[in-house]
Amino acid sequence: MGIKIRQATADDASFLAEMILQSSRAGKKGGLFDLLFSDEEDAEILKKLALLTTTEAKSHCNYKNFLVAEIDGDRVGTLCSYEPRISTKEMFIKALEEIGCTKDVEETLDVYYSCGFEQNKSTLMFDFLEEVEGFIDVGILKALMQKSLLTARLKGYRVAQTIIEIGSLEAELFYKKLGFVKKAEIECEGYKEIFGRPGLMLMSIEF
Repeated sequence: MGIKIRQATADDASFLAEMILQSSRAGKKGGLFDLLFSDEEDAEILKKLALLTTTEAKSHCNYKNFLVAEIDGDRVGTLCSYEPRISTKEMFIKALEEIGCTKDVEETLDVYYSCGFEQNKSTLMFDFLEEVEGFIDVGILKALMQKSLLTARLKGYRVAQTIIEIGSLEAELFYKKLGFVKKAEIECEGYKEIFGRPGLMLMSIEF
């Protein structure tokens, strides 16, 4: 059962949408996109996320930032890597507006980003490291990370970071297994009220 890692294409939009939604919820009832697309059923949220991956505005959710893992031709996992200097909050807002999400977007994102970290513009960021159910512990996420780090090294990066929620123990343990270390964490009452988690943790790896 070999794992194939490839660059995502626009044809992967629906699959990327599923992984993005799964990642954003991270075991919670709702995540950022439930908040942005409030009062929508999952099917409608997934449609909007699929559109978000193919917008002209190159947000961090754009398909060009993703790697896809396949086993026997089936898509089984994703990893997004993006440059903070390009995929900014402003670019994210433009992408959301492009798909018709305009109601209270900036206000909603202010709550989300207020519990965050000052990002180093020369650091590569990882997000949406996910696999479909039924393939746990077969090396999919490790293969995705290894491929992404190799590509990052060729681009001249030496440090990569990811942000996870405080209390996401499974995610924290997995990143530590991959060589990441905790650099900082920040607790925010507003974030806890909305998402039910105390705040966010910044993890980093040098390679």
